[in-house]
Amino acid sequence: MAYSRRGFLKTAAGTAAGTATLTGLSAPKASAWQQRITPEKIADLFEDLPGDKAFKIFAPGEDGSHKFLAQLNSHKMLFVASAIKTFALCEALRQADSADIVDELENKQLALDSTVWSFGSPTFFPYGPPVGLTGTVSERTTMEAMITRSDNTATDMIFNLAGADKIRKFIASAGLRQTLVPDSTRALTGYLFGAKNYKNLTFEELLQVVENPQVHPFLNNVETLASSADDFVSYYSRALQGEFFKHKETLHEFRRILTLCDFIYLIPVPLGVSAYAKSGNADTPNFHARSFAGGMFVSGHWVYFAFIINWYASSPDDPETVERFFSAIHEALKGLKELFSDE
Repeated sequence: MAYSRRGFLKTAAGTAAGTATLTGLSAPKASAWQQRITPEKIADLFEDLPGDKAFKIFAPGEDGSHKFLAQLNSHKMLFVASAIKTFALCEALRQADSADIVDELENKQLALDSTVWSFGSPTFFPYGPPVGLTGTVSERTTMEAMITRSDNTATDMIFNLAGADKIRKFIASAGLRQTLVPDSTRALTGYLFGAKNYKNLTFEELLQVVENPQVHPFLNNVETLASSADDFVSYYSRALQGEFFKHKETLHEFRRILTLCDFIYLIPVPLGVSAYAKSGNADTPNFHARSFAGGMFVSGHWVYFAFIINWYASSPDDPETVERFFSAIHEALKGLKELFSDE
């Protein structure tokens, strides 16, 4: 993706750098049992990728044991961009948790105006002409925009509703010690570009501040979007089973919204599985990030996964590395699908 100030922290939406073409992939020549995927083979898929990378794949057995476990640098906290939006989704759903969750979300109307406009908003586009989108939007539609297109304006609307501190409290209560979320995506951008009042920037001030050089790195301890593969797998292995919700209807809505993530189809996840995930990406000169975390259900087995890469190519985008990263994920998940399908 070409870097632009207004495209700062933009989400993947099928652009040249965000879409992987799976070149050189072919069907296995023997059964999955004969050429079955192993943790070592998965590690080999990611070995030659540049920068800092981490992954974890966990498939529990019926007794909770490790039926399959593969990991690399899984404890390492990295910049994961929009993948952290799953925590905002989960906490907002927890607050609305009920047997009538769909009606609750449809009837809750949120303000869409200049107070919440943020860069990287392909759905709730804030730029005009002559002015950006304004009005009211249901909480359900806002959640969908946050996950499907990773819309940052929608994200800030959910952060405002749920409360950043309550999202952090939920993360802490779940024992996720390598996960950091910002006060908002607008505050994150303001901080990165050195605004002293980054927590209270107006949209007009945001437009001005991003004309300055970037001051702080993406990965920091003030305003960032960070996590680890361990934290993601720990969270998804519980969230996708309903541990954080009281009503099955809320779990169903949580799962439904996560099926809308565009990376499921851009990578893609192998056909024939049920996939639930959230992705993240960022591209600037000298820093790039991609992440993809969630779970899939295949042949009676749950598989939880997290894949993260931060790398430092000097170009504004690096589609070759993105393609290689996506291809490695595809091969790993395809191997697991074949393994479990042949049991």
